[in-house]
Amino acid sequence: MKMLMRNGYKLRAPEPEDLDAMYRFENEPSLWETSNPTGPYSRFYLKDYIATNRNDIYIDRQLRLMMVDDLDEVVGIVDLFRFEPFHNRAEVGIVIAPEHRGKGLGTLALQMLHEYAFGYLGLHQLHASALTGNRAAQALFRKAGYEMVATLKEWIRVGDSYSDVVVMQLVP
Repeated sequence: MKMLMRNGYKLRAPEPEDLDAMYRFENEPSLWETSNPTGPYSRFYLKDYIATNRNDIYIDRQLRLMMVDDLDEVVGIVDLFRFEPFHNRAEVGIVIAPEHRGKGLGTLALQMLHEYAFGYLGLHQLHASALTGNRAAQALFRKAGYEMVATLKEWIRVGDSYSDVVVMQLVP
């Protein structure tokens, strides 16, 4: 699909060859604060996820897309999750590999995702959340047109304390 390709990058479904990249992203402790796992993921679990997930948002209630460059190297992952088909909305998650940050790839990934979500899937709105201290994520979503709509107090446990979360929404 042309809407999932731009400037030498594309968003595509996970392939078995993506196992190492997914393992690296999913087991990065600095990302756990926002992704809410209770422990690391095994290679077995991720291999099974790739093999059994239909990557159909209406069946799985989520959609994971790998962002790859023209050499098919994984540079990031974008997710639609907490999909609500009755309300036509989903939450957005995005992670770009540290070595590829600062190149505009997050913005590019969101542009492609938005074209797909609104143009093809017919979603009405998207939302995202970020820790109040995660200024980079907030700036990325603001640049992509999201509006801050709420602050959830002490929403995420971080170590022995709780952090506030900013909720951002895009209704085109």
